[in-house]
Amino acid sequence: MQLFLFIVLAAAAIAGALGVVLSKKPVYSALALLLNFVVLAALFITLHAQFLAVVQIIVYAGAIVVLFLFVIMLIGGDLPGLALQPRGRMVAAGVAAIAGVLALAGLVYVAAAGSLAAVSGAVPGSGSVQAIGEALFTTYLLPFELASVLLLVAMIGAVVLARKAGNRNS
Repeated sequence: MQLFLFIVLAAAAIAGALGVVLSKKPVYSALALLLNFVVLAALFITLHAQFLAVVQIIVYAGAIVVLFLFVIMLIGGDLPGLALQPRGRMVAAGVAAIAGVLALAGLVYVAAAGSLAAVSGAVPGSGSVQAIGEALFTTYLLPFELASVLLLVAMIGAVVLARKAGNRNS
């Protein structure tokens, strides 16, 4: 069952990636990217990395794709062909139905795998928030703090450079 689910999700990820690259309309490319991010989150769930799956949905599927769509609309990525003809609506409804069935199958699999793991006592903790937080603030504390200092310095440098450029233009 796990191999079948992986094959289905991998095929969906490849289809989404091809949709990003091969689509002639930028909005459709961004929507294919959204599909790819959601499928990758489902793959994280099958690996028992629930935290990564949630972060994938919130950060990438939520924020990054919305930012891409905002920029596309800002620079003129209109959708003249979005009004679907009756045949196009049937195809869209079929694709949505298939995606819904696949999502339901994934949820059923995750629920069944979680309950079986809980019964056997082998609940994986490597993808949980507690395990990640514990590793981040014990084993990897120094790299974590160095990365935060580096990001702080980069942010301050960007603000200083932007202020200098703003003062020069006025």
